[in-house]
Amino acid sequence: MNQDICHTNLKYKICVSGAAETGHCGANAFQVGEELGKEIVKHNAVLVTGATTGFPYWAAKGAKEANGIVIGFSPAANETDHVHLFKLPVDNHDLIVYTGFHYSGRNLILTRSADAVIVCCGRMGTINEFTIAFEDGKPIGILQGEWETDEVLKTIIEKSHRAEEMKNRIVYDSDPKALLDKLIKIIDEAKQEYHATYYVPEVMKE
Repeated sequence: MNQDICHTNLKYKICVSGAAETGHCGANAFQVGEELGKEIVKHNAVLVTGATTGFPYWAAKGAKEANGIVIGFSPAANETDHVHLFKLPVDNHDLIVYTGFHYSGRNLILTRSADAVIVCCGRMGTINEFTIAFEDGKPIGILQGEWETDEVLKTIIEKSHRAEEMKNRIVYDSDPKALLDKLIKIIDEAKQEYHATYYVPEVMKE
């Protein structure tokens, strides 16, 4: 097996899933979001967002302040609709992909594009992104805070009758750095497991 091919220098892509409107998230949600974005960059990862307002936007702001890379996936079909129809921002991102699939379709592409998903204070769209990541078996970090989202997700997991199969893929913490430490470890382990059986065509070994 060619280790150079299997273990590349590709950065991990971390999706931050959270509410676009954060009135219910507590007084310090802005600071927590920025800190989370900065920690993603410090962990040598790329931040992926829904190119939206609220918690993901604050994470994007923090990531850019830390000189990181931020990629957004928009529900709109083009920049005009993104700004004028959906009323979404274009700043604090290096690249925005216009999916044209509205929110539910965007959520699927957003979540599937990432190596792991961090779920923060959220609403129905955040729960939708969580369930996609859960169904796909992706590593998931649940950021605990003043909000109720983490408790709601715990209940969903407990009542899913599938908690056992995901017990090594879901981590919790109220500290962004500690959460990223745990999540990166899970991604590393998943990559190592995959590469242990990774087939490299002969032409790629030359």
